[in-house]
Amino acid sequence: MSPRHGSEATEETQRSPDASMTLLTEVYRRPLDPGYADAAARRAAGSEPRRTRRSTAGLVALAIALGLGATAATVALRQPTSSVQEARDLLESQIEQRSTEADAIQADITTMTEEIATLQEEVLGDEAQPVRDQIEADAVQAGVMPVTGPGLRLVLTDAPSDDPDVVDQSLRVQDVDLQVVVNGLWAAGAEAIAVNGQRISAMTAIRSAGDAVLVDLVALSSPYTVEAVGDAVHMQTELARASAGQHLATLRTTYGIGVQLSSQSKLELPGTGLVTMYSARVPESTAAPVPSPGAVEDAPDEDGMAGSAGPTGKDDT
Repeated sequence: MSPRHGSEATEETQRSPDASMTLLTEVYRRPLDPGYADAAARRAAGSEPRRTRRSTAGLVALAIALGLGATAATVALRQPTSSVQEARDLLESQIEQRSTEADAIQADITTMTEEIATLQEEVLGDEAQPVRDQIEADAVQAGVMPVTGPGLRLVLTDAPSDDPDVVDQSLRVQDVDLQVVVNGLWAAGAEAIAVNGQRISAMTAIRSAGDAVLVDLVALSSPYTVEAVGDAVHMQTELARASAGQHLATLRTTYGIGVQLSSQSKLELPGTGLVTMYSARVPESTAAPVPSPGAVEDAPDEDGMAGSAGPTGKDDT
């Protein structure tokens, strides 16, 4: 054995078997810090100065002051600042005021609608029953009057997500899905349609705003209940044959969106009340000029297309 190996063997025989565990061994053997041990020994020997009432009272007062300061700081951090609180109170008061005004206006609309119906009954009388029937039919198509009758109920529900904190738009019912469904029901013969209680008319817009779907500026959320009054069997058959049925099947199988279709013996759809009448006309500046008698049209150009004079007097090419 070489001298180097012999010295290493001697060191190994002299080394404590638990030398690698020195720290843990010291912790087990002397769990108390030396400073604390000395203080405890002095206190046991009586050489440690005794705590007076003044020092004890000072410690208690300091602890109370620290506790009050921590509590005040916590309350101050949790409470909003005065300016933020004032802005919040102002917004809340404005929302309540606008909501009250909207409810009052809606009540006036309902009252006026009933008065208009009463006046129509008085003016028409019993001799103009065909006119009354036509008015009622037009009111139903316009969505003004409530409708009751059998039909279909279609409920669309967002697909469940594995991670609720991650928003996957493909798993949610979107505005285009409701548009396809509503148009498909119209094509299938629906007489009246409502989405979550919002009546669909010729002037209704279905759009999205963030995570919500807007129907006539009313925010809706899942589940979306689409109700259509009409022949339930005929509408269900035509809906399955059309592209809307294929779209619903794709939503169910590909994206996991809930699709529940059922026939209903009685559906009650609300009316929209009075509607705003619109008219349109072509502005005179954009109206096509009427050629005078005997006028000669422009001859075709080299490409075989006739040129026309634009607003600048140059030929549009």
